[in-house]
Amino acid sequence: MAFTDASLVALRVFREVAERGTLTAAATALGYTQSAVSRQIAALERAAGTALLERRYDGVRLTAAGRLVLRHAAVVVDQVDAAARELAGLPEEDASTIRLGWFATAGVWLVPRALMALERSHPSITAVTREGSTPALVRALRAGTLDIALIASSPPFRPPDDETPALAVDTLVERSLRVAVPAAHLLARNDFIDIADLRGQRWIAGPGDQLVMGVWPGLDERPRVAHTARDWLAKLQLVAAGLGITTVPAALVVPEGVRVLPVRGGPAETRRVLLARLPGPVPEPVARLAAALRAAVLETE
Repeated sequence: MAFTDASLVALRVFREVAERGTLTAAATALGYTQSAVSRQIAALERAAGTALLERRYDGVRLTAAGRLVLRHAAVVVDQVDAAARELAGLPEEDASTIRLGWFATAGVWLVPRALMALERSHPSITAVTREGSTPALVRALRAGTLDIALIASSPPFRPPDDETPALAVDTLVERSLRVAVPAAHLLARNDFIDIADLRGQRWIAGPGDQLVMGVWPGLDERPRVAHTARDWLAKLQLVAAGLGITTVPAALVVPEGVRVLPVRGGPAETRRVLLARLPGPVPEPVARLAAALRAAVLETE
């Protein structure tokens, strides 16, 4: 079988697997069984004459051949979808529409400010956005389903992935991680928290594999996690209710009844907000959105 015999369905499935990171997640997104997804990937690998995915304990990783196929698959799928829209008499997707991805806390303070400013200054540009974890957003950039993404980075600040070509990444802001405590909590009496005083506290963290999101990274004991919540605003409302404490970026807007304080006495815990995209020429709408995001950061400094 020659690669020119590869089916559109197989290319679409492969793109979904590359973006989702696992066969199971791709099957769920497409409404297929996992075995059906596996068969499509196997057929595509036979057509390519080589392995396109490396199966690992935590999902899949593209091989060098897989990265090459993904670049072309994204173009083919998008072109076929555009042709289908035209045949159906639907309007073409506007070139001024930008697909922006963002991680959770960026959606609380940065994204709304930037989009409001962009709408005022360039009303012809439309931003379509979605939230995701940093690894998911990086995969979406690689799969061509996002144009630009706000991603998070923590020490030692490695590149977002080790794929080639390397993503174009700009640091928008670097800020210290802080701790949100109830205003009536003993830890709220001072203008900072000593790291030793974090021992024995009740923490509000993220669920599942995001459990550490909300617990101080340098804690020298097994944390007591009282509550788990995916949404940062939900975490802060739990803090306001006096049900525990959680970590937050310095710029996060907090509800009444919550104090956000720096931590002293341990290694500095900093976090970066990065703007990432595939390398290459930057379309004007993407450049305009990037400028709006940078301006929004400066407004909060």
